[in-house]
Amino acid sequence: MRLVLTPGYLLVAAVAFFTCGAAGALAESYPTKAIRMLDGFPPGGGTDFLSRTIGQKITESWGQSVIIDNRPGASSNIGAEMAARAAPDGYTLFMGLTSVLAPSMTLYPKLPYNLLKDLAPVSQVASGVYVLLVSNSLSVKSVQELIVLAKSKPGQLNYASSGVGSPSHLAGELFNLRAGVSIVHLAYKGGAPAAAAIASGESQLTFVSVPAGMPLVKAGKAKAFAVTTPQRSRALPDVPTIAESGLPGFDITVNYGIFAPSGTPMAIITKLNREISAILKYPDVIERLAAFGLEAKGSTPQQFSDVVRQEVNLWAKVIKEAKIEVE
Repeated sequence: MRLVLTPGYLLVAAVAFFTCGAAGALAESYPTKAIRMLDGFPPGGGTDFLSRTIGQKITESWGQSVIIDNRPGASSNIGAEMAARAAPDGYTLFMGLTSVLAPSMTLYPKLPYNLLKDLAPVSQVASGVYVLLVSNSLSVKSVQELIVLAKSKPGQLNYASSGVGSPSHLAGELFNLRAGVSIVHLAYKGGAPAAAAIASGESQLTFVSVPAGMPLVKAGKAKAFAVTTPQRSRALPDVPTIAESGLPGFDITVNYGIFAPSGTPMAIITKLNREISAILKYPDVIERLAAFGLEAKGSTPQQFSDVVRQEVNLWAKVIKEAKIEVE
C-alpha cells in the first residue's frame, strides 16, 4: 500500500511544524521584558507575600523584573478577571488563593470570567492550614467535646467569620455539615473584628490562618483545637487535625497557585512551571514560607488544575447545602 501525501496534507503538516517551532523559539527567548504578577488582595497578605517571594527569585534567575500589581476587591475576583482578560503571552500572571476563587464560581453566578476556562493553571506554589480557635469562654478541651456541647445546645453556640462567603464562613458551614451540628454564623467586617470577638467571648469559635490565630493563642485569649488539613501542620506539630479529632475525612487545605490567561502557549507555561518548581526547593524560600505558616508545594499544571476543580466541586456542594447567599 502506497501512502499518497496530498498538497492539503502537506500544507497542514508544514503549518503545524512551523507553529511548534515558533512556540519553541518564543519560549526559548521568554521573557524579554518585565512580567506583571497580579494579586487580588491588598499588600501584606499571603498572596502578596508569595508573589514577592517568588517574583524576586524569578527576577534574579531570568534578569527580568516581576512587578507585583495588587488589585484588591470582590473577593480577589477583580484581579482574577484582569488576568483572564490579559494578553496570553506570558507577561501577565495571577497569584490566586483557591479557597476564595473556587467558591466564587457558585457564590457569584454572574462573574464576568470563568475560573476553569479563562485562566490556565501554571503551578501550585504553597499550601497552608486553617486553625480552629475556641474562645476561653467555653470549658471544652477538644473537638469531640465541642461537638457534644454543640449537639446538646443546637443554635446556642456561634462562630465568627470575616464576612459572608469568606473562607472562615465556608469552613464553619463545612464543620456544621460534617459534625451534624447547628452552630450559628456571625459575620464580621474583616478578620480583625472576628478575632476580637473570640478574645472577648462574644463568639465561641472561628477558623483562621496560622499568622492570624497564633497571637491570640500566645496571649492566652483562645485555644487552638485543631487544624483543617489531613496531616498536622509543620507550623503547629502539637495541634491535632480535625480528621483525627472525630471527623474522619475533614479537609480544608489552603492552596495558593499561579495562573496565566487561557491561551498562553504551553511552552511558556512549561518554562514557568519548571522555574517555579526549582524556586520552591530553595532552602531560603522554604524557610521564608514556613515562617509565614505555609509549606512550599509545587505541582504540574495538570495537578494544580485538578486541585482547583476539586475545590470548585467541594464548595459548590457546601454553599448549596448551607444555602449561602451573598448580596
